[in-house]
Amino acid sequence: MSSPLIRRSHTLIRGLLALLVLKVIVVTVLSYRDYMPPNFEVAFLIGREGHFYEGYQLAFYPHIVVGPLSLLLGMLLLSERFRRWKPRWHRLLGRVQVGIVLLIVAPSGLAMAQHASSGPWAGWGFASLALATSVTVVLGWRAAVQRRFEDHRRWMQRCFALLFSAVVIRVNGGMGLVLGIEAEWYYLQSAWTSWLLPVLVLELWRRNFT
Repeated sequence: MSSPLIRRSHTLIRGLLALLVLKVIVVTVLSYRDYMPPNFEVAFLIGREGHFYEGYQLAFYPHIVVGPLSLLLGMLLLSERFRRWKPRWHRLLGRVQVGIVLLIVAPSGLAMAQHASSGPWAGWGFASLALATSVTVVLGWRAAVQRRFEDHRRWMQRCFALLFSAVVIRVNGGMGLVLGIEAEWYYLQSAWTSWLLPVLVLELWRRNFT
């Protein structure tokens, strides 16, 4: 495959992924009307009425509000064009991203994992996702401080792949509805494949196409 074709393919794939992320963000924001106040008859909140006001809401609301922001920042910060155009803004927004992931996204995800609707194995999957996201953003931040910029970029790409799990979960859920799958195993696999699959694809892509 020629280099120009590879570059065009990269651009097309990035564009499609960006559109998918934006669509999921819009759908998430539109769903706020079901969460404020909480409607326990909508999909995600079904069965959560018993523990929602026992602390779950303290993790749930920050997670659904800040999660989309972390996806938007992740896309912007991974843009080489933006970094070269506004290096100071790249550094500033990078600090914001580290802060919201470490202080809000990962801790709230970890807290919500304790009440995963598909049981403890799904909870372990989401808890592992939260911990892995924390590790990648810390290592990415550390590499930037030490001016190891290629390592920094690799770790932040992994961090975004983990944040992208929110998109994969939405796609997984949509596929389940279309195919009429309501089995427990389907929701359980989503807790693991939603983040393991994007990381695997990223590593394979880096190895073969960069």
